[in-house]
Amino acid sequence: MNKFEFMKQLEAGLAKLPVGERNDILRDYEEHFAIGLEAGKSEEETCRSLGAPRQIVKEIMAMYHIEKIEQQPSTGNIFSATMAALGLGFLNLVFVLGPFMALVGIVIAGWAVGLSFVIILPTYFIGLIFPYNYFELFELFLCLTATAIGIFLLIGMKFATQSLGKLFVRYLKFNLSIVKRGYKNE
Repeated sequence: MNKFEFMKQLEAGLAKLPVGERNDILRDYEEHFAIGLEAGKSEEETCRSLGAPRQIVKEIMAMYHIEKIEQQPSTGNIFSATMAALGLGFLNLVFVLGPFMALVGIVIAGWAVGLSFVIILPTYFIGLIFPYNYFELFELFLCLTATAIGIFLLIGMKFATQSLGKLFVRYLKFNLSIVKRGYKNE
């Protein structure tokens, strides 16, 4: 593979990046070729030392999505970063998708429990346990208690969701650094 083919594949793979970032990356790789030429390497040797353009694109896109989460945390950005990390290799299917699914399950379960305390339990207490309204104050107490517990759970889940998201981003960065080291050692 020569410089032209390498750069063409790299540019095509980075098409989804903003133009400024894409141009910066392409300039960096142009510099790699210039430095290689100065050191007496051929274009083919420089290409081999840089690695496969597809793998470089996967790593850059994964890092781009991870940085995007740090700037603008959202569910969509976390999902995009997870999918980009999954594309880095087969083992990431286990090491990224497994923890991601576990965290999603924990978050969904926590929000469901909190919402059930706020919405479902008070309705249950009002309509089913005391259909004849003999104990109106006790019923009111149970409804208020369930609602208060639910509100506290939802507040806790808000912070837990943010913390788990940050933890997962750190895990993705760690995973990306391991993948990069693994490809450099090959």
